[in-house]
Amino acid sequence: MATVVVVKFKRGCKPYYFSAGKHVLSRGQGVVVETARGLEYAVVVDPAREVAESEIVSPLKPIVRPASEKDEAALAAYEARRPEALRICKEKVAARGLPMKIIDCEFAFDGSKVVFTFTAEGRVDFRELVRDLASVFHLRIELRQVGIRDEARILGGIAPCGREVCCAGCMPDFKKVSIKMAKNQGLSLNPGKISGLCGRLMCCLSYENEYYAAAYKKMPKIGAAVSTSEGKGSVVSTNMLKMEVRVKIEKDGSVVYRDVPLADVAFRRGAEQGEKGDDEKNQDDLAEKE
Repeated sequence: MATVVVVKFKRGCKPYYFSAGKHVLSRGQGVVVETARGLEYAVVVDPAREVAESEIVSPLKPIVRPASEKDEAALAAYEARRPEALRICKEKVAARGLPMKIIDCEFAFDGSKVVFTFTAEGRVDFRELVRDLASVFHLRIELRQVGIRDEARILGGIAPCGREVCCAGCMPDFKKVSIKMAKNQGLSLNPGKISGLCGRLMCCLSYENEYYAAAYKKMPKIGAAVSTSEGKGSVVSTNMLKMEVRVKIEKDGSVVYRDVPLADVAFRRGAEQGEKGDDEKNQDDLAEKE
């Protein structure tokens, strides 16, 4: 085990590990660190955490210095310039008629460059735009294209659950999400109900997928014939949280519905229960890829 300092950068929830060196740090303190993009400002979220050696990318970089009042003032000055920089960039894009959407900008902590983030359907020739922006800001200009999921992470927003979108608030990395996860959880396959603000499948579908995938395999299919203590019937619905099966039982000319624990339901599994055919499996595979 190794002791590290855990920091997070302002726009993101992914933790990064650094060495404290000779610095004594506290939670919530601003620090200056060196990354592949140069010097950057970060906030300490854990001044001393033990992690496995396998989780560390060697060599572990040290904290350059605790942020001073001058560093904090410079950061505030850059933040104050962001709205105006975004406005100017959007005007230049409109003047050039470029098919791109500017969503964010960020000034480098050392003041050497400004990075504009955009989305576009394809490749965009922005060489003339870079010249226009350089003549205004007199700094090095970088334009970075991101995907639609990254756009949702950068802009943030309120998800259908009423909380901040996971990608911006609590999810360090994007996870693979498939339509099969929604099927396992018995959710409606209506795209409007299982899609996030980005228009893609909601990231939270993967949170409980391991449990639902295991429970789904134990449950009988909808419409399957089953036997219970009250007689034979057919499955109407399943509750994978309570591990119960709702069974429709026809008895003495009447129809009753019973919620029966899975352990008290007898049914045939596998091919006898009615597995998916090759065509249906292929459709599922195609949906997952899309």
